[in-house]
Amino acid sequence: MIQSSTRSKWFTLFMLLFALFASAILGEDESISILKYVVIIAGLVSNGDFETPPTNGFPKDEAIVDGPSEIPGWKTSGTVELVSSGQKQGAMILIVPRGRHAVRLGNDAEISQELTVEKGSVYSVTFSAARTCAQLESLNVSVPPASQTIDLQTLYNVQGWDPYALAFEAEEDKVSLVFTNPGMEEDPTCGPIIDDIAIKKLFTPERPKGTNSLFAFFLLNFSANLFINFLLTRSFLLHLFFSSENAVINGDYEEGPWMFPNVSLGVLLPTKLDEETSSIPGWIIESNRAVRYIDSYHYSVPQGKRAIELLSGKEGIISQMVETTPNKPYTMSFALGHARDKCKQPLAVMAFAGDQAQNIHYTPDSNSTFQIANLNFTAKAERTRVAFYSVYYNTRTDDMSSLCGPVVDDVRVWFSEARRNGFGGLGLWVFVLVLVLVLG
Repeated sequence: MIQSSTRSKWFTLFMLLFALFASAILGEDESISILKYVVIIAGLVSNGDFETPPTNGFPKDEAIVDGPSEIPGWKTSGTVELVSSGQKQGAMILIVPRGRHAVRLGNDAEISQELTVEKGSVYSVTFSAARTCAQLESLNVSVPPASQTIDLQTLYNVQGWDPYALAFEAEEDKVSLVFTNPGMEEDPTCGPIIDDIAIKKLFTPERPKGTNSLFAFFLLNFSANLFINFLLTRSFLLHLFFSSENAVINGDYEEGPWMFPNVSLGVLLPTKLDEETSSIPGWIIESNRAVRYIDSYHYSVPQGKRAIELLSGKEGIISQMVETTPNKPYTMSFALGHARDKCKQPLAVMAFAGDQAQNIHYTPDSNSTFQIANLNFTAKAERTRVAFYSVYYNTRTDDMSSLCGPVVDDVRVWFSEARRNGFGGLGLWVFVLVLVLVLG
């Protein structure tokens, strides 16, 4: 079963009450989807923070586990050790990402837990990891048959640990989440430390609709007078001037892995070449290094609550294949910004759209932490690759070690000639401009 944090429990209670209310108002059928959402709540798995005490309590110094009942909620195999905050190994202090306890996996050791999920759905697992003795430590995360090994050699910040996220598609209603140390060190107790294991069900957002859908929505739901009044507002006119169908899925990055509200490190997204099982639906990470998923509570985000921070130069690439019509002109636009995480400038991205590439520098403005960039291209096929990576290898100015980089958000790809068709054209542009000036 999935165990929620305190906040998630309150959210669950609220959603249950809301579902009962919806059932009374909408009827049983309409409330099924709401209740279904409530059952699968994102948050910690059972004892995902390893703070539930074992039968005999937490060890005072160290305890090498040899049995399935020593870590509540988890099955163990091999040398598995519960470590405590401040615990030493020789002259080295072991890193516990959060709280007072975590788990260290020795040579070929593993922990596993059975989860109840929804068959056919995609889930993202978030966890924190740190290395100990070896420089080349790695961690294998699997939900059989899916499996991926994460290289822990790169330290992305001076705290010595990072949250990571990986996704999988549930092939059954019951799945086994397994963490394994594939390494073989001389010291059998050496190995990665893991903590804060959480899960979240992912949904693939629909592509944002253009102006035509806005017209249809208001025609179906509002009276003629309200519709006319809406048409005459500046916000709609500006939207009409710039808007059309967006081919990018999840271009605002609002759908993504679980993020702990009180963790300010973001979530690292390692290499992932399958867009169907990505922690960022629609996108893949096609590079050796990770990119960072950030939130607006700890970083400056151009729009919404989430964005992507590019790390490690061309070793950190995020991309998507978007649907296009061959030989038609398109424009890709995106927001480029600074996360306000003391990242040393200059900041720049290399943006790709089809056969076009452009080096775009972030030029700070006193009134904003981001700017809008555009790249025009002509589609050559029915699917076109759009991609981004950081031009520079940036670090923070306060420690000169933590990796950082430019922020990318609100990625859009649209047919450049869409505004010339139907109600569009030069006449519409002039009409919109005149009305904006009049209303201003």
